[in-house]
Amino acid sequence: MMGALAVVLAYLIGGIPFGLIIVRLTTGKDVREAGSGNIGATNVLRTTGWKAGVATLALDAAKAWAAVWLADRLSGGSELWMSFAALTVLAGHAFPVWLKFKGGKAVASFIGAYGYLTPLPVVAVILIFVLVVWWTRYLSLGSIIAAGLFPVGCWMILHPAWPVLVSAVGAAAIIIERHRGNIARIRAGEERVFSFRRTG
Repeated sequence: MMGALAVVLAYLIGGIPFGLIIVRLTTGKDVREAGSGNIGATNVLRTTGWKAGVATLALDAAKAWAAVWLADRLSGGSELWMSFAALTVLAGHAFPVWLKFKGGKAVASFIGAYGYLTPLPVVAVILIFVLVVWWTRYLSLGSIIAAGLFPVGCWMILHPAWPVLVSAVGAAAIIIERHRGNIARIRAGEERVFSFRRTG
């Protein structure tokens, strides 16, 4: 019962739109009406500046970490419920009930949730992400490749029980699905390269 409660809370916590809140408090604007229209850290960085972008990244990761930590405490350390909570907090960020199920791409939330649940594979895919972004300057491509390799990393490094592996596959699917527009732009040669500069 407590494990199921933790999963429900993870979804609701995941839906807290920190990017939207930060931009509203600092500029009075709606970040959904600027740039890509996304509430995540990348769009906040591009439209509002690096400070707001970093704050959004940190808070989105922290909320996901907290959701899995809460599941750990409420379920008595159950790997099953922690795995479900990790996946559900990503779903909450990507499809938040508060914003009519139109949320972010869940990369920062992925780092927080699985940084708690499976820290070593997360470190491995962050390194891959950094290398891909350094080589291509595409944040989206780094996120897609890192997400796709994450279940493989979990299996190779941890040989985990099935709930963790299923959760890892689900997380990869959510992130890749949320980047489908980026995939189309990369193929068309229209994807924007990464820069810390505000683009407006």
